[in-house]
Formats: sequence, structure tokens, C-alpha cells
Amino acid sequence: MRPKIARLGGVLAVGVALTVGLAACGGGSEPTPGGGGASAPTTLKIGFMGDLSGENSGIVIPPSNGAQLAVDEYNATNPKVKVEMIKYDSRADATTAVSLAQKAIKDDKIVALVGPAFSGESKQAVPLLEEAKIPNISASATNADLAKNGWKFWHRVVPNDGVQGPAIADFISGAAAAKNVFVVDDKSEYGKGIGDAVRAQLKSKGVTVTDDALDPAATDYSSTVNKAAAAKPDAIFFGGYYAGAGKLIKQLRDKGVDAKFFSGDGSLDKGIIEGAGEKQAEGTLIGCPCRIPTPDESDEKVKKFAADYKAKFGADPLIYATEGYDAMTTFLKAIGAGATTTETINDAIGKSDFQGISKQIKFDPTGEPSAKSIYMYQVKGGQIGLLGDTTTAKLG
Repeated sequence: MRPKIARLGGVLAVGVALTVGLAACGGGSEPTPGGGGASAPTTLKIGFMGDLSGENSGIVIPPSNGAQLAVDEYNATNPKVKVEMIKYDSRADATTAVSLAQKAIKDDKIVALVGPAFSGESKQAVPLLEEAKIPNISASATNADLAKNGWKFWHRVVPNDGVQGPAIADFISGAAAAKNVFVVDDKSEYGKGIGDAVRAQLKSKGVTVTDDALDPAATDYSSTVNKAAAAKPDAIFFGGYYAGAGKLIKQLRDKGVDAKFFSGDGSLDKGIIEGAGEKQAEGTLIGCPCRIPTPDESDEKVKKFAADYKAKFGADPLIYATEGYDAMTTFLKAIGAGATTTETINDAIGKSDFQGISKQIKFDPTGEPSAKSIYMYQVKGGQIGLLGDTTTAKLG
């Protein structure tokens, strides 16, 4: 899911710089991430990188919590090699993400990273991780082009926007029966990517598409709102994040534009309701390559995860919480099986094939997940509820 937003310059590394333990057999040498004959470690460091305090942090804190829960559960089993998780707050800024990646590699000597969370920061930071041979799994970055870089240490546990965008577009033209759609994006790596995927699929279905783009940092979207009003669309799709989506919905409704409003996973947070206002947000439809646990879960593993998450963090698991848990679990399974260097951990990831909380965790040679399901959510009565898989969900 994720943006390149150069608006905040601070570099924050949330978490404690943790000391790597030495093997009981002694030797005084500190293990290096790439291996190379150092003593076997008793503690390894794994990072988590994403927007943990910016305006779109609502879609990054849940996967961070999920990853932490996985680490805590793993360490509680008293493994020979324990894991410490270090958080890196990129605030969705690609330049900050690069600086944090350098710190994680050179100073903290991480052996793996969950993240980066967003596509823009992934595009800039992953090349450093690749050069350092640090395996990384994003729980939320969905830009389709990320998988086209030939990276060997990069993976993600969510379907890309080449899957998500067309699935949402098919729902817009199918279940929503829209013939005239206004598509606007926020110009970010993620927003434009998913916007273009929606545009292309809608046009292939014979739908009339009107294009636009906006600056999410602006407060006045009147240019976009006026274009939407003039187009008289049946539906509007916004490629971007919930902070921008909320403002756009409010201004559209204030203008009298009442077309069905759609967005992708970047908008799947209650912040969209807070930004738009409960009345204006009512009926908003949001697609996501994620399935958030529901109160009536039948899967016992998912029910246990949701209960454990709530007990630890005092809140229900939201977007990408299960993906954060599964991404970290992939690393932990590798370490638990004896992989302690970056390259052996990466080799183990490539062979992963297990039922996670979110989906079956298995990767193709480009780092893409084998699972491809996309789900649709809708705002009703101030809450975001699951409608179902885009192929079977119906409008409420």
C-alpha cells in the first residue's frame, strides 16, 4: 500500500537499540547479519518499518502490533535463539525510510525486516536492504511494480494492485452496476498505481472513465470536486490514503455529489469516517487484499489471534494486523528451524508454505504471495464492516 510523501523530515527510530547476545561457547565476537563464521547468536534483531506516527499511521500500527505479538509468543517458548523487534518510524517519508534502513543495517545489524509498509518508501529503501542481503517482507505495500525489480530478498504477504485494482473495478462495474466512473488518485506510488489499475479495468468493461489527480496535503479539493460534479458519475474511486479520502468525501458531499464512493486498502481505517463525518461517510466502499477478523469468526486460529491481540493491545485487530503477524512468523519459523544468517533466513522464506492467520503463506520466485483474494468493506452506522470477497459480495 504505500506512499512516497516528502512532507515530514524527522528521522525517528522507535524502540531500544538491543544488544546481540553471544553464544554460550564464548569467543567474544558479535555475530554479523550475513553470517561468515561468527559465533552462533542467542538473540537476533528483526526490524519493523512504517508510518507509526504520521497521518496515515492507522494502517501501519496494526501490522506492527501483529508482528510484536508474534515475537512475544515465539520468545515465550524459550527458543535457543530469541528475537528482539526494533521499530523504525518512517512517517511515510521515503527519504526518512532510506536513512532508517541505513541505520538498521549498519548500526542495529538487523537480520530481517517486516516492511517497509508503504510502496513509495519500499521503492527507495529496499535497494539498500537488497545490497546488504537483508530479507524483508512487507505486510502492506501493494504497488505492482515492486515485484519487477529482480530483488531476491524482497517479499510481501498481500496481493498487489494489479490484482486489487481490477477486482475493485469489477465490483464497481458489476455489483454496483456503474457505467460512468470518476477516478482520482493522490499521485503517490501507491495511489497512482492502484488508480491506473482501476482505470484500465473499467475501460476494458466499457465503462466511461473521467480522470483526475489531487495533492493529498492540500486542504481545498475544489478543483477535483467541481470536475466530479460536472462528470455526473455513478461512482467515484479514490486511489490514496484515508486522510485524503475523508477530506474528499466531505467536500464531495458538501457539493451535493452523492455518487457511490470507493477506495482501496489505503483507506481502510476509521480515520476515513472521522475525516468525512459519519453521515457523509455512510455507504463508502473499500477494497483490500486483507481479511480483518470479524466478531463471529469460525476459524479457531483466527479467533485465538484476535483474542490474544485484544488482550495485549486493548483493541481489536484491524487492517493488516494478521499480515504483520504472518510476515514476522515467516521469519520466526526460519530462525526456529536453525537459520541465523540473513542468507539462510532468506533461503527458508523462499521455501515457506504454511497456513497463516491471514492466508496460506507461500511466495513465488519474485517474492509475490500465492494467495490472491480481495475483500470488500462498507461503512455503515459509523463502523467499517466486511461485505465479503469481491467476487461474491453484494451491496448492502
